[in-house]
Amino acid sequence: MSENKETHPAADLQQIVESAHRLGVELNEVEAMQWLTAISAARSESEVTVDTRTGVFGHKVTLLDFSAEDLAYFRQIGSLVEIPDRPGVVETALALSGSAAHSKIQTYPGDCDYFERINIKTESKEAACSVLAEIIREKALATADGPTYQLIEVKMGSYPMDGVKDGESVRKGTPISWSPEDIRSGDFKVFTEDGRTKVVSWETAALDPGWCKMDWVVADPVRGKLANASNMFDITWEAPDGSITPLDGYLDPYFQEVYLEAEAIPLFSKLVKHVSSDALEEYVEQLEGEVRKYIVKDPNYGKAAKRMYNIFRLTGRYEEAAYVRELFDEPTTALYQVWSVIRTIDDLAGGRTGISKDTQLQQADGLILSVVEALEGDQETEIVKHLLRLRNSLAKDPQDETWVMQVETTRAEVMNVVNNFFEERLKSLPSIQSYMDEIQEEV
Repeated sequence: MSENKETHPAADLQQIVESAHRLGVELNEVEAMQWLTAISAARSESEVTVDTRTGVFGHKVTLLDFSAEDLAYFRQIGSLVEIPDRPGVVETALALSGSAAHSKIQTYPGDCDYFERINIKTESKEAACSVLAEIIREKALATADGPTYQLIEVKMGSYPMDGVKDGESVRKGTPISWSPEDIRSGDFKVFTEDGRTKVVSWETAALDPGWCKMDWVVADPVRGKLANASNMFDITWEAPDGSITPLDGYLDPYFQEVYLEAEAIPLFSKLVKHVSSDALEEYVEQLEGEVRKYIVKDPNYGKAAKRMYNIFRLTGRYEEAAYVRELFDEPTTALYQVWSVIRTIDDLAGGRTGISKDTQLQQADGLILSVVEALEGDQETEIVKHLLRLRNSLAKDPQDETWVMQVETTRAEVMNVVNNFFEERLKSLPSIQSYMDEIQEEV
């Protein structure tokens, strides 16, 4: 499916400009030319590079889209979400991922997504899993709640049976979501279909951790903003003989991360030696599977566009990448951030949190302003109406079904506008339309 093409920046730019103007997309020709020239040069340079001015490092193509303007802000949140080193036992490398790693082009980013490589040195794999259980639990309890943060959940381990937990059905083999209360107690109960009660313990879940992730809501009182902050872990066990074993069975590639501290280069270099030689091809195939999901099974053309951008810039389809790149700067894409932050407010609503109600209401006001600036006419009126209802409910400490319906309705209205925007503009470029047709034919 993926392909590498020779690129000619000037010729590519002319085609991009014509397409953008035809579709009403504002395009900065100077910036687009600079990017095309830089990414063409990146093909002949080292894959991984270090920005000596800021100390960040990562894949050359990824760093082209990273802006150091908010680096201090990202490092501040990073200090909250990162797992700290334990000398001689635990060594880590923290990176930005997702839209935060695309900060030069993502004018309206969604969540603050982090990715952390955690290498554990122990005598046995079981001992490494025990250390993992300790360090994640310590981080969870230390950051459960505060004036500017609230832990929402931790993913670790898989359910060993079908059943019901806290009134919700769970399926065997699916990731376990631990609430702060679950982590404090160290276990929880699952009621099985045959009427029995099973206890799932934190330590047992850690023996087969699968993919691990932590999610918080964080507040920036100065900016008056709320955001979901997550940290996805790639955990490896280093045996006494130096062999490296991923605890989830897979060592993640490094094509979308911006590592925040140059001091992590030795660990990064040690681990990436074990990344599959087919990592890029496998990564692109994974992204194409997600594109297929978001344009066929679960339509979300905003998410599809982000994944297509990564595919295009990594496989030499620079004309398409440069065009998609410009879409992220359009005013309507601010609604993607609105959609994300509604969920953030919902995560806090009705629960015990140290994040002040004033900060939450200030964020709700900010969402309304974002919609007013991005839209006009009936669309603006309808979404602002829903947001005002949400704000009024938020002021009354929502905990009922009415709040749930308001959140779902408002997010659906916002996502409908975002979907229509991205779908129309993606399909209007013939080469991208052709690419999406090929993706759908593979279903």
